[in-house]
Amino acid sequence: MSARRDWLVGVDIGAGSLKTMVVGRDGRVGGSASVDIATRTPHPGWSEQHPRDWWNAMCATVPRALADAGIGADAVAAIAFSAGAHTPVLEDAAGNVLRPAILWSDQRSAEEAKELEAKHGDEILATGCNRAVPTWTQPQLMWLARHEPEVLARAARLYVAKDWLRSRLTGTWETDPTEAVGTLLYDGMRDGWSERLCAMIGFDMAKLPPVVRPSAVVGEVTRAAAAATGFAAGTPVVCGSSDTSVEVYGSGAIAPGEAAVKLATAATVSIVGRQPRVHRSVINYPFAVPGLWYTIGATNSCASAHRWLRDRFFMAPGANGAEAFAEMDRLASVAPAGAGGLLFHPYLNGERTPHWDPLLRADFVGMTFRHDRGHFVRALYEGIAYSLRDVLEALRGQGLDAGMARIIGGGARSATWRQIVCDVLGIAIEMPRVTDASFGAALIAGVGIGMHANEIEAARASVEVVARHEPDPALRGRYETMYAIYRDSARATADVNHRLAAIERS
Repeated sequence: MSARRDWLVGVDIGAGSLKTMVVGRDGRVGGSASVDIATRTPHPGWSEQHPRDWWNAMCATVPRALADAGIGADAVAAIAFSAGAHTPVLEDAAGNVLRPAILWSDQRSAEEAKELEAKHGDEILATGCNRAVPTWTQPQLMWLARHEPEVLARAARLYVAKDWLRSRLTGTWETDPTEAVGTLLYDGMRDGWSERLCAMIGFDMAKLPPVVRPSAVVGEVTRAAAAATGFAAGTPVVCGSSDTSVEVYGSGAIAPGEAAVKLATAATVSIVGRQPRVHRSVINYPFAVPGLWYTIGATNSCASAHRWLRDRFFMAPGANGAEAFAEMDRLASVAPAGAGGLLFHPYLNGERTPHWDPLLRADFVGMTFRHDRGHFVRALYEGIAYSLRDVLEALRGQGLDAGMARIIGGGARSATWRQIVCDVLGIAIEMPRVTDASFGAALIAGVGIGMHANEIEAARASVEVVARHEPDPALRGRYETMYAIYRDSARATADVNHRLAAIERS
């Protein structure tokens, strides 16, 4: 095996799995491996993962990914990390994890977010660049202070997911600006932790990590970590950033005005800009490319809704999950555009953009005896596309727009789904060869050690587009009509959803 250090490794913690990817200096994927991660929902609206599962998954995937690439650990030049944004991990002074990590999709802190919005909403928005909603760490910590005060009392350090896992390799403690803004405890305009935002929830700023650039080398793999994972001791470790930041970056959307659509556990539209667009309807983060931001809107349930439909209605006992997905995609491809008048609202776990309402519920609207399984899959694909249209309209409302977008995430593998998104959004869609967050993280690792001169050069040298879709003019009228009905029916059922949620809580 070659000992030349020509390879980069990206490790990404996803909502349902951890993936380790080996990438060459030219962007070629040498190998990869993934392991499923359990997401626990002990109560309605909760979503948690245990950090030990991330560690075990990394220890399992690293040797397999290196073997898949046909290289030894000594060929790895650097490692970087990504994960779902601002997922808090609390440790005590001895380094013990105090509780499972609360995911961005968790809705338990709805009341705390509502209270923060009512008392401090304008100040939080102006300082943190985002509104107070349950996805952020600030209201989650406020919930812990009320319901698990002993946890916060014992906490000595706050990590976010990718930083905690990375610290298992290096023993160091830091985060990057994207993750820091995502905690809603950071002053995004002044680039520093905000004493005022912390004081709103009584959180000690000493428990927050130093902030470094995503491409910063933060340490090396220790001997103990090398023995456990299969990495070589002394390998440089780069900070990395949140999954969407490195996914957008790794798609090649790297300049102001460029956009990416993501079909993953959640669905998002992100547009790169020179500054945040601070408004209650959208989300803002510093970008993986220094000096830039990306403004994002998101629908909570995308691939998670797709999997829900498969598991509930397309999986016989002992069936193969991949084959079931393939059959669903085939059925959707032959179903008519508009799904025969069947609509799906993908609010299985509340909704973010543009509703910001954790109590919304999913539904199929317009069912008749003539609808078959293919109509339901097509309606799900289209419903998520309509939710992305909602997101794009919110971004347009802030003066942002895109004539083309790169498409990423697991759902992008479906040509049918890609074309539906293209037609509903009314913009051209391009798919890069690699759409994984672990790929973008690996490129950031290369920048950190000087393999590439900067982030822009690394992306231009490594990203390749393999498919392009143009909107079908013949479907424009049908999808515009269906989208208008989608919006009207969402508004009409909002009060019903709230009443149903009240019954569940009673």
